[in-house]
Amino acid sequence: MVDKRDKYIFLLKAILWTYIIMCIIIAGLNYGYASKAPKNVADAINWVWQFYENWIKTIFIIAGSFLTINIIGKSKRTKMRKANLIGLIIAALIVHIIMPLFFHNGDVYFFAMPLPWTTVPLQLLYHNSSFYKSYFPIWGVAGISSVLIFYVLVSIIVFIGTFLYGRRWQCSTICLFNGFASEVFDPVFPLLGKKKHLNQKGIKIFALLRWLFFAISLFLTIWWILFLSGVFLGGNYDAISKIESYKYLAGELLMAMFFWIALTGRGYCYYCPLGTVLGLISKIAGQKITTNNSKCIQCGQCNESCPMSIDIKSAAYYGKDVTDIRCVGCGHCVDACPTKTLSYTTKVLSILKKRDKKSSIMQI
Repeated sequence: MVDKRDKYIFLLKAILWTYIIMCIIIAGLNYGYASKAPKNVADAINWVWQFYENWIKTIFIIAGSFLTINIIGKSKRTKMRKANLIGLIIAALIVHIIMPLFFHNGDVYFFAMPLPWTTVPLQLLYHNSSFYKSYFPIWGVAGISSVLIFYVLVSIIVFIGTFLYGRRWQCSTICLFNGFASEVFDPVFPLLGKKKHLNQKGIKIFALLRWLFFAISLFLTIWWILFLSGVFLGGNYDAISKIESYKYLAGELLMAMFFWIALTGRGYCYYCPLGTVLGLISKIAGQKITTNNSKCIQCGQCNESCPMSIDIKSAAYYGKDVTDIRCVGCGHCVDACPTKTLSYTTKVLSILKKRDKKSSIMQI
């Protein structure tokens, strides 16, 4: 007899498969065919894409979060994972529902990831760029100004939040590119085959990809900044824009979904350019997993639950802090630890925790 957990897993897999298949089909039409189609057909494709990326995606996030909590809720602590899912639901409602309605712009989610992830906001500042020409007739000066203001606000929120709370703030709580999928659909990764962790060779390959994609993204960012400043470095802005589009479609969107099918939900997180920057900022923020809150029994559940293949178990054996740049702060290891010896913290969180403890003692 099939129990509720199996039903939830089946439904969660069905939602993820639907999201992947429909995303590939609609994105293919929007990015491949729409530019060559008659205007009425192109407008219809764009509307369907916006509706899917905003409303359907948000519904999937809410439904998937409910299913995930019910799948893992009976066997593990879920405090940090629930916080992740609540954050992602709120982020989806704001970015995919409220802001598009407020700005009357279904593409506003393009501006929810700061530099160096995409140079689309920089391209909007140049009136001859293909992106500006495509959207100016639709958005006008006021519309372009509003999405750029939104972009600046998002960037401020992301970077200040990371300085305070570490990489967890973006990568596990408000990221609507890959972070949402890795948290919402975690129990069913990979869709094909058994759950895997990267070996040392795989980790080294992804480390190379991390710095390669970071270098490419940094180059594109610097190129556009200098170009807009009047410094010509060579190359054609349309060609540069197309290179970035290909990078996004092939190396990011399609690869992220491939990893969901064959490897892990966090596959793209290993080499996300924004994640790399936030990982470096998290070092300054003092992000770490402490491993000495109680006695480690070396059960290995922390390693098993870590989606970034970090060896937490070995660090816990010696009571050392985990400060790996790959750590996205998801807290899966913290929730999985049966002896509660693990905890996620930053410099700011440590100060707040000490103040709360001092306040509690004074009240007693």
